[in-house]
Amino acid sequence: MVFDPRKAADPTATSLLTIDLAALRANYATLRDQAKGSECAAVIKANAYGTGAEQAVRALSKEGCGTYFVATFAEAETIRAAAREATIYVLDGFFAGSGPAFAEKAVRPVLSSLAEIQDWAAFCRERDQPLPAALQFDTGMNRLGMPHGEVEQLAAEPELLASFAPALLMSHLACADEPGHPLNEAQLKAFEACRAMLPACRASFANSAGIFLGARYHFDLVRPGFALYGGKAAEGREALRRVIRLEARIVQVHDARAGTSVGYGADQSLSRPTRIATLAIGYADGIFRALGAREGQSGFTAYIGGHAAPALGRISMDLITLDVTDIPEGLAHRGAWAEIIGEHVSVDDLAARAGTIGYEMLTSLSSRAQRIYTGSEAR
Repeated sequence: MVFDPRKAADPTATSLLTIDLAALRANYATLRDQAKGSECAAVIKANAYGTGAEQAVRALSKEGCGTYFVATFAEAETIRAAAREATIYVLDGFFAGSGPAFAEKAVRPVLSSLAEIQDWAAFCRERDQPLPAALQFDTGMNRLGMPHGEVEQLAAEPELLASFAPALLMSHLACADEPGHPLNEAQLKAFEACRAMLPACRASFANSAGIFLGARYHFDLVRPGFALYGGKAAEGREALRRVIRLEARIVQVHDARAGTSVGYGADQSLSRPTRIATLAIGYADGIFRALGAREGQSGFTAYIGGHAAPALGRISMDLITLDVTDIPEGLAHRGAWAEIIGEHVSVDDLAARAGTIGYEMLTSLSSRAQRIYTGSEAR
């Protein structure tokens, strides 16, 4: 019997986010196979891109993943509780005074400047314990990492590196989602140049899209993120298996006269007698206002029983109105579910309709939605 998350939903739930952990595991396996010969880590920052970090880690651990990247130390603490033996790297900075916390949780900082390296080295000397850390180079993104000049300085101060255990040399690709972009090759050369100045160490360069640039970009460890969760990683490449489905419950269905308007600002007038369904979800749940409709401009489309239900008027904080006039009678009713992301519309499709990217859409999805997990044991 096929499990139906809707039947498991709490009667009070207004929206439902179903996360397919079997699909998550399958996507990890696909990416691992694509980078065969390299370790495949997983980026699970931002609550595993909105899907639930603890649940994602448990599922990925069953698939053999042993290394995770997060943005903040607080995220690392969550992961450590779910994966006691895993290797965990924190990407977004190491600050003076935070050494004891990292040591207590056996979490590795990603050091992106000489100042951070000096602080970590001093902490390790105080403990007389050469703890591991990653070193990050800026190879052309101008966002975070040591520029070439700082790497030269570090190479001239071997006592700094001797104070701790460099475990990984890494950088981040700026344009990997555009396979033909010249910056990819330029960054690869810059990364190789930085590595050559320092003692031999494991290296990591490829994000989700970088994995598909080929073996030259794989090095010892790849670190996919968005693609794990069903997002489209790069131009010209199809997304992997769909991981999430977002649905919202219909609160009310009513008839409206032609010529009347819908929603705040009276942005859209009805050209015909219209049957309207109101959904209990809105921009507070990550359904951006840009997805609304107005005079002469259509909005996003939800699906009820497989039938298209176009948005009407503005997206409100907690409510969305849909045109269900052409949906077969009996499908659109109070308590029925409307699919917003799922079989008919991917997270990337919806994001493009809002003028943004799937990353932003996925990580913005509401904490108010009831989360139901499926497929936790099997691929």
